[in-house]
Amino acid sequence: MDLFVRSWAALRRVVAELPDEDFAQPSGCAGWLVRDLVCHLVIDAQDVLITLVTPAESEPTRDAVTYWEVSGTPPTGDDPLDALIVRLAAAYEEPRLLKFHLDDAGSAAGRAAGLADPDLRVGTRGEVLTAGDYLSAYVLEWTLHHLDLVAHLPDAAEPPAEGVARSRAMLEKIAGAAFPASFSDSDALLVGTGRRVPTDAEKAELGELAARLPFVLG
Repeated sequence: MDLFVRSWAALRRVVAELPDEDFAQPSGCAGWLVRDLVCHLVIDAQDVLITLVTPAESEPTRDAVTYWEVSGTPPTGDDPLDALIVRLAAAYEEPRLLKFHLDDAGSAAGRAAGLADPDLRVGTRGEVLTAGDYLSAYVLEWTLHHLDLVAHLPDAAEPPAEGVARSRAMLEKIAGAAFPASFSDSDALLVGTGRRVPTDAEKAELGELAARLPFVLG
């Protein structure tokens, strides 16, 4: 849970430090500019707040790894919800408004996570998890979106190394296979989730795993 707080704080800090012109740059999410991704993070923060105050009494049905729905089709940006995010982000007009909203909702989500009982059972998406598993799953969410945010912003800070390492470990559990040791943690995440096409040399190292890529998480 501490890693959730640190990963989330690092991501929000990068957004807070972005110059206005960077909000019009492409992100690592297909079809989304940086401003669209930041708007999505606002929605994510709201989801965290909603989930942490939605207690459940039944036994957990998912954990930090099985929380994710996995497909082999990367998003195109044409999904109705994805398209809504683009329109909503444009409505903010000024980056400072997006920054304010993310800081407001995001800080609250961070505080709520820090106060949550990790054994509390919570409901989300029709499933039940412990708060600890739910927040652990979101370390992967924050890390991937941090990589998306800085994909075309070379001067922006990278996600915390410990969060990237934990996210790689979770992705390998989802895949049921380890990525080659020669892959950096970030490269394993980018290639593994379809954010980057592997080079020919990387495909050779991946072996049979290459045919199963990407693992698109939703």
